[in-house]
Amino acid sequence: MEKLRIHLSTLMGKKKVRSIHQLSKETGISRPVLGKLYKEDLSYKPHVDTLTKLCDYFECPLEELIEYDPRDNGQAI
Repeated sequence: MEKLRIHLSTLMGKKKVRSIHQLSKETGISRPVLGKLYKEDLSYKPHVDTLTKLCDYFECPLEELIEYDPRDNGQAI
């Protein structure tokens, strides 16, 4: 398991955003960047501005968008 979880798909569902394309148009964030976040591609390091735009759009704190579990040592339980 990974230490970070990105809850973009959950937030999109709550706000009834149907596609990455729609989210891109409404936030100004590129589709490739949103696609990496949606797939939880942890090799991609998002810029703070990107995270801020998403938190503003979804009206949520950063902790709701990204979850960090320091106890996770990278091995499945």
